[in-house]
Amino acid sequence: MKEYTKDEMKKLYQSRRQKIVEYLNMNDIGAAVFIDSEEKREPAIRYFTGHTSDAILIIPQAGNSILIPWDEILAKKIAFCDKIIPYTKYKNQEIPAVQANLESVVGGSSKVEIPPSTPYPKFLQYVDQLGSWEVRCREQSVHDYAVSLRAVKDDYEIECTREAARIGDIIIDKIEAQVRSGEIKTETDVALLIERECRAHGCERTGFDTLAAGPARSWAIHAFPGYTAGEWPGNGLSLLDFGVVYNGYTSDTTLTIAKGELTAEQEQLLELVQQAADSCLRLYKPGIPVKEACEQAESIFEKAKRRMPHTLGHGIGLEIHEFPRVSSRMAADVVFQPGMLVTLEPGLYDEKSGGVRLENDVLITDDGNEVITHSRIIRL
Repeated sequence: MKEYTKDEMKKLYQSRRQKIVEYLNMNDIGAAVFIDSEEKREPAIRYFTGHTSDAILIIPQAGNSILIPWDEILAKKIAFCDKIIPYTKYKNQEIPAVQANLESVVGGSSKVEIPPSTPYPKFLQYVDQLGSWEVRCREQSVHDYAVSLRAVKDDYEIECTREAARIGDIIIDKIEAQVRSGEIKTETDVALLIERECRAHGCERTGFDTLAAGPARSWAIHAFPGYTAGEWPGNGLSLLDFGVVYNGYTSDTTLTIAKGELTAEQEQLLELVQQAADSCLRLYKPGIPVKEACEQAESIFEKAKRRMPHTLGHGIGLEIHEFPRVSSRMAADVVFQPGMLVTLEPGLYDEKSGGVRLENDVLITDDGNEVITHSRIIRL
């Protein structure tokens, strides 16, 4: 992918934070506080600064954002923010760190919004210690606005996800080759191959714990444990669900391997899932309510007296599950928009016959969509 200069990255993060500043001014909010910690991970920190973990970010109404990282050295090397102040200056105490830096914010509204996930006892501590500020902890806040911003990817995010998808495709091709040659024999074999190959190609990590389930376990939507020493793939239906992360952005794919002579019921599962994938892709277009795609899949399965026990897809990005959910329960005014990256993953599961899921990542474009991964049903 394209190499971005430091100046380009600085402008990128500034432009993202500026949207929050504009929101604060439109809604008469003095400052927004974002917190990433072991208690609650917050991808907005990385989205707005590039910093990867454990930090407080304060974006005031007047701009001049402040990053308060636990690892000051790391932040100085990778983060982009107007000011970086080490967390150790405040003895690693969250509220004193927020209080001290809010006091440096001059002018504007006295309202400050803290994360909606803040426990009520801690909220009361904020109210007590930020006496001159009106502390707000609520839904439909600046934090929800940040989530909506992240739902539509900019060019950099799309490029990073494309690279994750490209590497994931390389891994899928290698898996198929080694399955056909007999080199991969167990669930552990394929999971460790993914881990090794993703690192070899410059990825940060896998997007989540790999899920490899042979025929004895493929009836599970998310097999537990994720992988074992069990045979993979064996005769019947086997699943593999994995993603890889490049510059923070993850892919998410699931392939099904159908091996040996199958029953009529297993063949039906394969046919229905492929039909749903092909049919629903046509609805992944700008302006179409996301719920319609899921309703289409459910209709296909219902005619065969089958039921899909999960949604048809979800957004991907800095997190493996992001807004929007491609669900029949989603509000009708939530529509696909150009720049969204969403999965398309119809699946059916039967305790006796096993499971089938086919998942690929789809970029919504101005005039339709582009499937950026190439997961598939593999027959042996």
